[in-house]
Amino acid sequence: MTHPTFGTRPQTQPPVQQPSGMPFQRYVPFQPLDLPDRTWPEARITQAPRWLSTDLRDGNQALIDPMTAERKLRLFELLIRMGYKEIEVGFPSSSQTEFDFVRQLIEEDRIPDDVQISVLTQARQDLINRTAESLVGARRANIHMYNATAELFRRVVFHMTAQECIDLARHGTEWVMAAAEKYLSEVEFGYQYSPEIFTQTDTDFALEVCENVSSVWQPGPGREIIFNLPATVEMSTPNTYADQVEYFSRNISRREHVVVSLHTHNDRGTAIAATEFALMAGADRVEGCLFGNGERTGNVDLVTLGLNLYTQGIDPMIDFSDLDEIRRVVEYCTGMPVPARFPYSGDLVYTAFSGSHQDAIKKGLEDLERRADQMGQTIHTIAWEAPYLPIDPYDVGRTYEAVIRVNSQSGKGGMAYLMKNDHHFDLPRRLQIEFARVVQNHSDATSHEVTSNELGELFQAEYLRQPFPLELVKVTSLSQNGGHHITAEVTNHGQQTQVEGNGNGPLSAFVDAIGPLGYQVKVFDYSEHALSAGGDAQAAAYVEAEVTVADRAYVCWGVGVDQSIVTAGMRAICSAISRTYRQLGPIV
Repeated sequence: MTHPTFGTRPQTQPPVQQPSGMPFQRYVPFQPLDLPDRTWPEARITQAPRWLSTDLRDGNQALIDPMTAERKLRLFELLIRMGYKEIEVGFPSSSQTEFDFVRQLIEEDRIPDDVQISVLTQARQDLINRTAESLVGARRANIHMYNATAELFRRVVFHMTAQECIDLARHGTEWVMAAAEKYLSEVEFGYQYSPEIFTQTDTDFALEVCENVSSVWQPGPGREIIFNLPATVEMSTPNTYADQVEYFSRNISRREHVVVSLHTHNDRGTAIAATEFALMAGADRVEGCLFGNGERTGNVDLVTLGLNLYTQGIDPMIDFSDLDEIRRVVEYCTGMPVPARFPYSGDLVYTAFSGSHQDAIKKGLEDLERRADQMGQTIHTIAWEAPYLPIDPYDVGRTYEAVIRVNSQSGKGGMAYLMKNDHHFDLPRRLQIEFARVVQNHSDATSHEVTSNELGELFQAEYLRQPFPLELVKVTSLSQNGGHHITAEVTNHGQQTQVEGNGNGPLSAFVDAIGPLGYQVKVFDYSEHALSAGGDAQAAAYVEAEVTVADRAYVCWGVGVDQSIVTAGMRAICSAISRTYRQLGPIV
């Protein structure tokens, strides 16, 4: 039997990988815990853990420009709306700004009765007292104290022996209890302790420290203690963290009154896996940030963790149904963009560019519709199963059109949030991209941050207030024979004239009417919404169009505002024509 020849010689061995030349010998492999009888690999996660958001503390301290009080408050209110019941709100002993924010939440009665706030402190008596003072008047609050237990930190940073470390943890706990008795007698008060950094601490020594803390606090019925096991630096593969957590959970005394909490960072890019494995290993609670903000590579991402549970038929106990709005608020408050390929929430995660992917998704959605019809239900109520889509985009506030048509970028959330919330313009996704370039050019030219008011002025100047070569004066529209006929008075390069046109709708009729004036327009996308309510309410219309003038074409967005939504759409066409003229320059 002969074989076809595809090259001069058949390849019988794979290519040999060559040494990189990098000094890898400088790094010592992590020594995992010896736990041959581990049980966590066979476990399953069947319910959501307790969640704690540390966006306002750990997340905030990692920002280039920490959040203002106004932005922290917006983020706090978002966390409340989403359903978080435990929120770490600051480090009040670190600065007056942090102290004042905690006081603002309490004094302005911003904290719902069923939400417990938490604040962080080091194991120093003066800082603990200052921390307790910040919580006076709260209904429910935790003090979270930590000290360094890892040998590297004890030796290099603090020059502390193992016994001195244990003594500090005990004394710190005593100081917390004394401060609570002095300042917080009316507060439903709890305590959290972190052996820092747990992943770099010998696990038996971490247990010894925590047992000493527990002997001071004396947990029991109605008096839990939270032991947070921080992987502040990811040291190894995620299974080793799970082994450490299982060993700790097995051996800590009074386990029924102990909450084992996780605080993972993403140095190796495996914080999600480490957290899920550690939950399988017996942990009760997870600390993290929305979209994984935090020091260096970030804290574990609470959004991905929650929606991972959701895709397994488990209620995450957190509301992610308007994921775009969550992202807009977080991007605005932190100044940190969510990447386009970020799990569940990125601009491109429900987008298919490959033709084969698009075809599979289309057929999958059609199959869901057929099954839903047979069952007398809707596509949004039956069991979800679709090629390439592990989650129904509808469940997180996205649309099926976005699956195929969205082609956006990240980092536009803050601008879009301000335009919607402060100026009431809900920009389509591709218009966000276009306008973001305008904002970026302005920011580069002025070398300063663009304020919300400046943002509104830039939008008005770019889309609504430029001199238009074609301006709509007035229009009448008549529906006839299943189509539309319009008669419009327009000003074309300063000359007022009357035009007429026909189409299957008012907008297409207007496009037909202005064709003889030399404007060829193809509308690619259109959306509209009310800007205000009441008898004098105005509407905004957004048109993405290809405008051809004198055989020169340009694709851009136009925006129109009017009391009539029909007229607003026509004004958006005029806006797109004006922006084409500005882009293409003088047209003869």
